[in-house]
Amino acid sequence: MAFLSDALKRVKPSATTTITQKGRDMKAKGREVISLSVGEPDFDTPDHIKEAAIAAIRRGETKYTPVVGIPELREAICGKFKRENGLSYKPSQVIVGTGGKHVIYNAMLATLNPGDEVIVPAPYWVSYPEMIALCGGTPVTVDCGIEHAFKLQPQDLDRAITPKTKWLIMNSPSNPSGAAYTHAEMKAITDVLMRHPHVWVLTDDIYEHLVYGDFKFVTPAEVEPALYERTLTMNGVSKAYAMTGWRIGYAGGPEHLIRAMETVQGHQTSGTSAISQWAAVEARRDLVLSMLNQAKGLVCPKPEGAFYVYPSCAETIGKKAPSGKIIQTDEDFVTELLETEGVAAVHGTAFGLGPNFRISYATSNKLLEEACHKIQRFCAELR
Repeated sequence: MAFLSDALKRVKPSATTTITQKGRDMKAKGREVISLSVGEPDFDTPDHIKEAAIAAIRRGETKYTPVVGIPELREAICGKFKRENGLSYKPSQVIVGTGGKHVIYNAMLATLNPGDEVIVPAPYWVSYPEMIALCGGTPVTVDCGIEHAFKLQPQDLDRAITPKTKWLIMNSPSNPSGAAYTHAEMKAITDVLMRHPHVWVLTDDIYEHLVYGDFKFVTPAEVEPALYERTLTMNGVSKAYAMTGWRIGYAGGPEHLIRAMETVQGHQTSGTSAISQWAAVEARRDLVLSMLNQAKGLVCPKPEGAFYVYPSCAETIGKKAPSGKIIQTDEDFVTELLETEGVAAVHGTAFGLGPNFRISYATSNKLLEEACHKIQRFCAELR
C-alpha cells in the first residue's frame, strides 16, 4: 500500500515558490541574487496598518475568530464591493481566508466532483490547474495567444464548454501576462456564459488596483448582473496594500456557496489570523482617498502616515451652498458641510494652510463611508 496520496501524482510543485526558494538558498550561500520571481510588492506594509495590528494585540484580539471572518472585516469587504465594483453583498455572503489561494482552493474543494471540468485561460497562474486537480476536477486550458494580447476570446470559450464544465476561472489583470479585460471584452465573455447557465465563474481580482493609465477595471458580475448568482468574486489585501505575508484573502458570492466553503474551512484551518484581520480593517485610508477624490471640486493627496487626510477645497471657493451662502473660505466650507450634511471636519487655515480641510479616518468603515457619501452629495449640490 502506497503511503502518499494518489492526488499528489496529479500535481506539480509550484514553480514560483520553487525558484524563489532556490534564490533564497543561493543568497544564504553568499551569492548575489536579484529576485524577479515572486509576486510581492517591494515596499513595506503601511505603518498605520502595522499599528492597527499592534493595537489589536494590546486589546487582546488574540482569540479564535469566526470561521468566515470577524464581522468588522466582512462589513468592510461588503463596503468595498459596493463602492468599487457596484456589487451588493451581505456579510453572510462573504468569507475570509488565509490568502486568495486558500479561498480559491476551498471553492474548488466545496464544489468539484470527479470528472467536473474547470476552464483555465492560458497563460495562467501556476496554481489554478494544480488546485483543480487536487480537488478531483479536470483543468481544461484554453490557449490565449499573443495575437489576442493573451486574452480569452469568446469563441474559444464557447468551444471549450461541455456539459461537464462547472467553472471558468478569470484573472484580470492577469498573472503572469498582465493582460486585463476592458468592459467590452468582459461583456463578450459574460455573453457566452449567459448562454451556458450551468457554468459558474470564479474571478480572481487580486490585481484590481494595479492598472495603468486610464484603464478601468471591471469584474464579471459588475458587467453582467444576471451572473451574480453564479459568480464567486475573489480578492485580497496582498498586492494593493503590500500585505502578502499577512495572509488575508476574501470572496463574495451566493450564500449557499459561502456556507459550503465555511464547512470546508471549519475542518481545515478554522478562522484566519485575528491580528491580520484587524490589520486588514485598517486599510480604510484608501476608502477615504477614493471617495473624496470622486467628490466634485475636491483633490485629496495620499498621506504617508497618521490617520488624517487633508483635501483641498479650492475649486469650491466662490460657489453657492444649498443654504444660499457663498463659500468664501475653507471655514465656510466646513461650516456649511456641518450644517447641511452633519459631517464635522476642521478647516485647514486652523493648521496654517488652506483652502483645505482635515478629516480623521480613525473611525469605523461604516461611518467613514456614510460621511464620504454625504461630502460627495454636498459638493455635487454646490452651484
